[in-house]
Amino acid sequence: MQLDHTLSVPAPVDVVWTALLDPEKVAPCMPGAKLTGVEGDTFTGTVKVKLGPVALTFKGTGRYVESDEQNHKAVIEANAKDTRGNGTVSATITIVLTGDGDRTDGTVHTDMTVTGKPAQFGRGMISDVGGKILQQFASCLSDKLGPQAAEPAAAESVPNEKVPSGTPAAATTPPDGTAPAPPSAATAQSTGTGTAHSGTKPQPETEPLDLMEFARGSVIQRLVPIAVVAVVAIVVGVVSSRTVRRRNRSRSASCGRRSNACGRRSGACGRRKK
Repeated sequence: MQLDHTLSVPAPVDVVWTALLDPEKVAPCMPGAKLTGVEGDTFTGTVKVKLGPVALTFKGTGRYVESDEQNHKAVIEANAKDTRGNGTVSATITIVLTGDGDRTDGTVHTDMTVTGKPAQFGRGMISDVGGKILQQFASCLSDKLGPQAAEPAAAESVPNEKVPSGTPAAATTPPDGTAPAPPSAATAQSTGTGTAHSGTKPQPETEPLDLMEFARGSVIQRLVPIAVVAVVAIVVGVVSSRTVRRRNRSRSASCGRRSNACGRRSGACGRRKK
């Protein structure tokens, strides 16, 4: 299944490109998605999907197979499987970004294979739903990377208290002369070395992606022509049945008149014989 979509983010292309290569930044913008781990170019996560009364949880793995910074092109391979065996999804996603000042436009080409319950939507509806999800994703990125996100970030970067230069805050000695406390676990992790993104921040629980809600407009658009055809068929059927009834009545009346005429003729013939 081949799908093509576009997105637009009000931020410079270099900023969007850097965010695109950071799963911890883009995962919260995907409806129903939760990042569970990142190791180098590979990441793992879950996606909760609500399909009417059925709730599905897909666990999968993604990998950046190509990252062309010069052309701002990224290729991602992803595979996921429902935990209850109700379906699988595999996709190769090619994203190309184009910058125009403080605006970035992107094309997203997806080569997807879907099995199980999600496959009942069909290509057309999956494309429509995918477009709406991508619009929500771009809107979330705009909130994180756009101009409106710069002001709060600048305000938070201003320190509340000045620390004398050359004296680290963690190295200050308590007034009672005791030894300074050891650094916290969070500080130790932030200053330690190791594989990039080897430890991800705990992700909050996400609301399931309601596919029926996203597909509502598409379902209505597809049902309208069917409803029109059904109405036309009913009207044609009613008109046809009325026409047939009228014809049957006309034939019955004609046969009745013919029978009466034959009866009168038979009576006349009998009188002549007498």
